[in-house]
Parts: sequence; C-alpha cells; structure tokens
Amino acid sequence: MTSSVNPKDAPSAAPLGFQNHDHRACVAGALATAESRCAADGLRLTPVRRKVLELLLQEHRALGAYAILDLLREAGFGSQPPVAYRALEFLVENGFVHKVERLNAFVACAHPGRMHSPAFMICRLCEAVAEAPSAPARGAFGAAARAAGFQIERTVVEAEGVCPSCAAKGDA
Repeated sequence: MTSSVNPKDAPSAAPLGFQNHDHRACVAGALATAESRCAADGLRLTPVRRKVLELLLQEHRALGAYAILDLLREAGFGSQPPVAYRALEFLVENGFVHKVERLNAFVACAHPGRMHSPAFMICRLCEAVAEAPSAPARGAFGAAARAAGFQIERTVVEAEGVCPSCAAKGDA
C-alpha cells in the first residue's frame, strides 16, 4: 500500500486510512512526533506505550484492548490486562490515540500534537477506520448547546458505512 502521497498533502476528501500512502513513513513520522512531544512535555513514552502506539499505527483499523494485549505478549511484553490498559490510558489522555466507541477499540490519531475533535468513518466490512476533522461546536449542534448554556467539552462522531476499497470490490 505505497504511493507518493504525503498524508499532510492529501485532500480532505480522502482521510488517512482510506487513501494510499507511504505507510512506513506514516508510522515512522507518527512515532517521531510522539517521541518529540513527550520529550518536550516531560512525558514518559515507555517501551510498552511506544509499542502499543506502534501496533495501532501499523494498521488503519481499530484494535480492542485484548487484541493489543495479545500482540504485546507476542512482542515479549507483559500479559496482564493492566499493561495494555495503562498504556492506552496514557496514549488517549495525551492525544496519540482515540477510542472508537462504536467498536470499543482504539485507533492511532491521524493528527497527533494538534487539538481537534475527530470524526471516525468505520467500514462495516473490513473495519478500516479513517479519521476526519470535526467541528460540532461550530455547527447546528454547537448552536443548540450555546442556546442551552451547555459547554461542550468532548464529542464523539462516528459513522458506519463502506470504505472506498470495499466499495470498489463490490463488497457493499
């Protein structure tokens, strides 16, 4: 799955996860961003935290905590659930990973280091997950919240459908 498309130059119509790109560069760049941000902010990117992030970056689909735990075990890390959950908690809290509520699973952030409200498109066939920017506080929902005096702190926007790859195969 390689091409010369730089994820930063990709059109917004093809969110990372549904587009061809240099995946090795994508993973390496995201890990480098996480490492530099942790160094700048005084955060500890422990070997297990780094490995969990790397595992999530390797595929553009969400993984559940127990799938991550199995992969950690195969990589020689601990096999107790708290190992995976603590790493995931750190990665989510610091914006390197998002929880996809619909799947009760986790996906690497496509825009680490930027404050944003993501929206997820989840393929119901292959379970690929693409992240797109979302601004619910600016739209009709935001207007309704402001009218009610409600302050939005966090939103979860998830859409289920069929990704371009599955649609092209006629799987839909």
